[in-house]
Amino acid sequence: MIYIQLFLAFFYPGILGYGGGPASIPLIEYEVVDKYGWMNTSEFSEVLALGNSLPGPIAIKMAGYIGYEVGGVLGAIVALFATVGPSLVAMLILLNILYRYRQSPKVKRLSSFVLPAVVVLLAELTFDFLITSYDTIGIIYTIILIVGAYIALEKLKVHPAFVVMMGLIIGGIFL
Repeated sequence: MIYIQLFLAFFYPGILGYGGGPASIPLIEYEVVDKYGWMNTSEFSEVLALGNSLPGPIAIKMAGYIGYEVGGVLGAIVALFATVGPSLVAMLILLNILYRYRQSPKVKRLSSFVLPAVVVLLAELTFDFLITSYDTIGIIYTIILIVGAYIALEKLKVHPAFVVMMGLIIGGIFL
């Protein structure tokens, strides 16, 4: 019964707070504190503070922690699935519709409008990473990492996941 309650407690906020953003926090608080009484307000605020200190969507981090506290590992899995399930289903349905009409002139036009925005967002993210790297480790190490990643990705055709992993290892060992 606890797993069904966990599922419902995070499924409803998952539907209404699409993407796990800050808008879902009051919904999660109502379910966890008021409805089921798994935590009091003080404990919930501590979980919220912990979740805010980590990267990624807040609802997913809270679901994992609260699910684990209430129902162990299986509880964490159930709460996480309930949180990401609605977004996952919506994305799959929308992707299926988009794929079905991929030859449509309207869909092609939409793609031509969205692509430049994605490029600008990725360029801005890359610039932010560059500035952070420069501020943290200096220009020499930043250039070495950029050139090494470029060679690994473009010349040696190494999978990007391995390049990221190597960057983390190098950063952890040498910096």
